[in-house]
Amino acid sequence: MFKNSEIMDTKGINPYRDYNENPFIVIWEVTRACALKCLHCRAEAQYKRDPRELSFEEGTKLLDQIAEMDNPLLVFTGGDPLMREDIYDLAKYAISIGLSVSMTPSATPRVTKRAIEQAKEVGLSRWAFSLDGSTAEIHDRFRGTNGSFDLTMNAIQYLKELEIPLQINTTVSRYNLDDLPKIAEKMTELGVVLWSVFFLVPTGRGKESDMISPVEHEQVFNWLYDLNKRVPYDIKTTAAQHYRRVVVQRKKEELAESKNGHLDAPFEPLKIKDVIGRAPKGVNDGNGFVFISHIGDVYPSGLLPVVCGNIREQSLASIYRDSPVFQSLRNPDGFKGKCGVCEYRHLCGGSRSRAYAMTGDYLESEPFCTYIPQAYTQA
Repeated sequence: MFKNSEIMDTKGINPYRDYNENPFIVIWEVTRACALKCLHCRAEAQYKRDPRELSFEEGTKLLDQIAEMDNPLLVFTGGDPLMREDIYDLAKYAISIGLSVSMTPSATPRVTKRAIEQAKEVGLSRWAFSLDGSTAEIHDRFRGTNGSFDLTMNAIQYLKELEIPLQINTTVSRYNLDDLPKIAEKMTELGVVLWSVFFLVPTGRGKESDMISPVEHEQVFNWLYDLNKRVPYDIKTTAAQHYRRVVVQRKKEELAESKNGHLDAPFEPLKIKDVIGRAPKGVNDGNGFVFISHIGDVYPSGLLPVVCGNIREQSLASIYRDSPVFQSLRNPDGFKGKCGVCEYRHLCGGSRSRAYAMTGDYLESEPFCTYIPQAYTQA
């Protein structure tokens, strides 16, 4: 499964919160143990649990701190969350204090019908599974484990029988770029409520050679925009902040064309909430987003491996609000290169994770964006 999954079940979540104070979504890597060997694994997951993992007591203390930050969305990820015997106890506690909890388990033999029944009993809002190919051949190669595709299909059937909403996560890479249309068809067939499309960041086991090109990013963004109009499920992207810019551009074009058919016709400015939908503000690494590792280290995201503190030593709120790294990530005007002057910087801001992975500087420009800002063209 993808290790930085962003599950968007936003019922009861205030998306207009001040991201300088509280995040929109919190990802907790409850363990790094996992039976799979995914080619792109951010966590470089291991077969056995780390003895340094946060204990149940430390976990409940962390959950209290998360709830105090205006009840953001909470996702249990890993590794494989089901490798923790106390995962449902943690989920039950989180829900009891008002958190909306989702989980991204790996498709292994641990995902039994009884395991999913337990999730429903404690009140988990949604389950997400990864599907990176329309066939077993493509998916299993990406997941590094034969039989993963069949296990995923079996688990999805359990969810259907128990009437639990299904989210599918797909990581776009060189391995499945040409298969995306068939995967999209599979989403309809499976009856998903959300297709979450991730764009690879070369972190952990992920390699730069696995990524699609900047031009291909743009092509996929435009394809997703068109696809979204005709499919019965929602689509969101992760590590693709510049997709927001594409959406704005396409909506402006359509609005202009509707006014006498001229692209240069006047149009009313689009509001962010009309563009993004599920996360109306420009959620980005460290800006509305925070990640806690299995040992309590706090990162701007799971794909941006810069430790900003540890919850065993500081409160999550103090790290999120006061860390110089987090503060700089919440100031798009301080970004370097074209991202720092781009007219879309407060909506988009580029992937700070990808900038860091490719340049070593999380404030640098998004290296896989083809857009040239007006500030450059008018200079």
